[in-house]
Amino acid sequence: MSKVFVINTDKQPLNPIHSAQARQLLRNGKAAVFRRFPFTIILKESRPDFSVSPLRLKIDPGAKHTGIALINDTTGEVVFAAELKHRGFAIRDALTSRRQLRRFRRTRKTRYRQPRFLNRTRSLGWLTPSLQSRIENIKTWVKKLSRIVHFVAISQELVRFDMQLMANPDIQGREYQQGTLAGYETREYLLDKWDRQCAYCGVKDVPFQVEHIHPRAKGGSDSITNLTLSCEKCNTKKGTKDIKDFLKKDPSKLEKILKQAKRSLADAAAVNTTRFVLLFVLKATGLPVETGSGGLTKFNRSQQKLEKTHWIDAACVGQSTPILNIKGVKPLLITANGHGTRQSCRTDKHGFPNRYCSRTKFHFGFQTGDIVKSVVKTGKKVGEYIGRIATRATGSFNISTRNGLLQGISYKTCKTIHKKDGYSYSN
Repeated sequence: MSKVFVINTDKQPLNPIHSAQARQLLRNGKAAVFRRFPFTIILKESRPDFSVSPLRLKIDPGAKHTGIALINDTTGEVVFAAELKHRGFAIRDALTSRRQLRRFRRTRKTRYRQPRFLNRTRSLGWLTPSLQSRIENIKTWVKKLSRIVHFVAISQELVRFDMQLMANPDIQGREYQQGTLAGYETREYLLDKWDRQCAYCGVKDVPFQVEHIHPRAKGGSDSITNLTLSCEKCNTKKGTKDIKDFLKKDPSKLEKILKQAKRSLADAAAVNTTRFVLLFVLKATGLPVETGSGGLTKFNRSQQKLEKTHWIDAACVGQSTPILNIKGVKPLLITANGHGTRQSCRTDKHGFPNRYCSRTKFHFGFQTGDIVKSVVKTGKKVGEYIGRIATRATGSFNISTRNGLLQGISYKTCKTIHKKDGYSYSN
């Protein structure tokens, strides 16, 4: 299983240890819990002569999830694994909602408010908030891990489909569009988008042809949204027929294909936009950074016959990947929640004030978002509860547990086990 992180009395990282050793140290009073997520203990005695094995941090960045793994390059042991869920699309939706409400207010039959635009300068390398949040999430976790574990190198999956650009970073213009690998990136994207199966009959593990959903003979374009995968039999059978005529006897399949064809490229765009920014951030740590492609990650994973998950993909990133030992590894599931809101009041769907927000989040030594343990010994709610709290000035807190929301818990029964850091955790 995943190891427990250990730091000495000077807060210097030592070798991660087995959970059984950690329990024994805690029982014997030789160590104390330093952090709950990821679980870290601090020794009560100094270990200046203790040798520390170097590890490698591996990252597989994605639009919605990023895989993280710590690997011992010598033994191939996966010391730690995590899957980080980003909130980039939630930020995008919130900004879109705010923009719509402001536009609505400006166009109402009220006093004229001059629209504001182009009134803020953007620094070099500026990213939209939804993309920047992904970079900041990964940057935060690189810093968190660097404080509790000793890693000497980093591996990052840099590109997923753009193999031609990786082979020649300076390629551009006509050579890029019509080079020796022209069409390869499109085909790889379609294989991923259509789950490596024929869009019409669903057959797998056969040679596929790139097929125009709306045929070019009838005005269809070469846009990626008009392309799909088809086996030779279905492609020949469809010919130059319009898809509506070809599938008129199967309207459910027609609707499914048209919906799949319009699936947004937002995920791929988010990864492509942030990949080199993330590379720059990782190089700023001063550690050597190895980069690899998505194809190499898949090759490493398939060679070792491992299942596809975010953290296993991270462990397989880069040329340095050894034979992995993943026995018993259970990833830490991390969800980015942010630090709340700075709004003075919430609005309804029409943009009118609905509910005013409390400016104070700290009450009785607790903050909204802290993970606490509450032991209730009297009353109707007798029991032991662990979860995230919402504080009130009255001292009556709410606790969000795995079994649901528990209301009206006194602050006197609560004990903090993990301070709010903008993330939630589960195993």
